[in-house]
Amino acid sequence: MQSKATTIKDYLNELPADRKTALIQLRKEIKKNIPKGFQESISYGMIGYVVPHSIYPKGYHCNPKLPLPFMGFASQKHFVAVYSIAVYMMPELLNWFTKEFAKQVSGKLDMGKSCIRFKKMDQIPFKLIGELAGKVSTKEFIALYEKNMKR
Repeated sequence: MQSKATTIKDYLNELPADRKTALIQLRKEIKKNIPKGFQESISYGMIGYVVPHSIYPKGYHCNPKLPLPFMGFASQKHFVAVYSIAVYMMPELLNWFTKEFAKQVSGKLDMGKSCIRFKKMDQIPFKLIGELAGKVSTKEFIALYEKNMKR
C-alpha cells in the first residue's frame, strides 16, 4: 500500500491518529540518531532516508535516477514496517538487532529480510530503531552496498 503523498507532512496527515502518533515518534528517533549525509525524503511511497546523488552520484542500481535507499518506514494495511537495508546486508548488525529486540520487547520479532513489522503501535521500540539508524555511516553504507553489488 504505497502512499501518493509527495511530502512528509502530507504522508503523516493522511494517517489514522494512532499510526500518525507512532510514525511521528519513529521519525523523531531516527532523525535524532541517523548519521550526517543521509537525506530524509519520500521514497517508494514512504518516509525514507537515502544517500543523495550529491554524495553517491551512481544512485540506486535498480534505477540510477533514484538516490541510494538506506532506511524507511511506512504505515501498511495491517502493520507499521521499518525497512533497513543495512540489517539485510550486515549479519553482525542483524545479530545485534535481534538480541537487543529480545531484551526490550516482550513479543516475538516479526521480520523479513529487511522489513521489521509491528502490528501493535505500543510495541514499537522507538529508541532501538533510532539506535539502528545510527549504526552505519554513509561512507560505510556505500562501501557495503558496492561490496554486495559485486557478488
